[in-house]
Amino acid sequence: MLVRFKYLIISALLMLFVPLTNGHATAMPDDAVEPNLHVIRKLLLTAINSSKTTDSLYRHLGAIKKPSGLITGYIGTLEALKAKHAWNPYFKIKYLNDAEKSFKGAVTTDPSNIEIRFMRFSVEHNVPGFLGYNKNLVADRTEIIKQIDRKHYSSADIALVKTIINFLIDSKRCTPAEHANLTQHLASL
Repeated sequence: MLVRFKYLIISALLMLFVPLTNGHATAMPDDAVEPNLHVIRKLLLTAINSSKTTDSLYRHLGAIKKPSGLITGYIGTLEALKAKHAWNPYFKIKYLNDAEKSFKGAVTTDPSNIEIRFMRFSVEHNVPGFLGYNKNLVADRTEIIKQIDRKHYSSADIALVKTIINFLIDSKRCTPAEHANLTQHLASL
């Protein structure tokens, strides 16, 4: 059973480097292939409760020479998860600072990407407010809703857009008008 589990993890990690196009490898400026976003998203869900998955995915994404804004956003999310998994308060704060820098870079690179904004919003929403890592909640929520209104989902598929909308609604950080707007969008998807 353990061997089978290890095989599945190794297979999933290898899938990170499957190209996003229709089976044709596309060269990026540094000749690296963009990782498969669907696999990263699934592994991120596992990483929430697994420091091993967090560390492994962090190493793989960190090895990309010229990461896109979205990959930088994933790295920021993984840094936040490293903070969650760390027991030493010094490292918790260090990883949160790293995550904040990564998210800032990701948003600067791709400011309209709702997936990047959602990752930062969800991290800031879940970090205790007294730590001061919640400076972008309103800006991210506003930008996400603006892009959803425009139906500009960037790399997000419909399932992810539904997850984002549900998270925003459940966060209780939306105004009543935003809540009604998001509910309408959710019904139309």
